Amino acid sequence: MDRLNMALDTARRALSTLEELAGGGSPTLIERDAAIQRFEYTFEATWKLLSLYLRDREGVVAASPKSAFRAAMRAGLLAEEDARLALDMADDRNLTVHTYIEELAARIYARLPAYAALLRRVIETASAP
Repeated sequence: MDRLNMALDTARRALSTLEELAGGGSPTLIERDAAIQRFEYTFEATWKLLSLYLRDREGVVAASPKSAFRAAMRAGLLAEEDARLALDMADDRNLTVHTYIEELAARIYARLPAYAALLRRVIETASAP
């Protein structure tokens, strides 16, 4: 299996775990924190998949999450609205180290359904032939 297909498989598996917990009403603190952890690794798997896709299919090098999302928008792979959401998502990913701050953790958790949907769209784009 080539690197792109391996990254695609990894991102899909990660997303399925995130979707189990994202937006589940009133989670316990443990469930909320687990969902945020799943968001972290799903985000990482997905932006790395996008980076590989951009390199292999578009000939574009994107070495960071934000550069990958911007390049995907320029290549027509992400709508402008999705690219803006992706940049916000990257900011939230960087803040997850501070989820001991209850207000921040609650705010990030509330955004997980929208982020999971966006991550699914990115993965579907990268899986297109």
